Amino acid sequence: MVCIRCKMVVKDELTKLGINYTSVELGEADIKENIPQELHEKLKTALLKSGLELMDDKKSVLIQKIKNVIIELVHYSEEPLTINLSDFLSQQLNHNYTYLANLFSEVQGTTIEKFYIAHKIERVKELLVYDELNLTEIAYHMHYSSVAHLSAQFKKVTGLTPSHFKQLRDKRRTMLEDM
Repeated sequence: MVCIRCKMVVKDELTKLGINYTSVELGEADIKENIPQELHEKLKTALLKSGLELMDDKKSVLIQKIKNVIIELVHYSEEPLTINLSDFLSQQLNHNYTYLANLFSEVQGTTIEKFYIAHKIERVKELLVYDELNLTEIAYHMHYSSVAHLSAQFKKVTGLTPSHFKQLRDKRRTMLEDM
């Protein structure tokens, strides 16, 4: 679950099935009591119909937690990281970073760092499209050490410079307006 709508869907399904919960957060629902297998299967089916997956095994849950911490950090937090990402994840998830990194890479086929960078670049794209901040402000907002660092990372991930990305968006918008 990575959005407010997803949380609403989960809350709605839990309520429909009469399952008492204390909280529903990104990727996690805290259910008050053990539920019978039949009810568990009904919940699983209902969530699948909405495009959500119920995860039972601890490794899948931990990987989802890693993703959620990164998504929260990149997309919803205004505070810069004051410690290394590895230390931050270890603190948030109460696991050794080496274990988290190996598990994530094994299951996801990519590193935590690449996942983190991909989300940062997606957020930068959003900010470029919104056109409310210039590149210097975006670099500052996204906690890059410099515009050059942001630009180099953006080009490495997308194949485009941030300026070229923005020009393509502007050209597409102009073409739509001409229709």
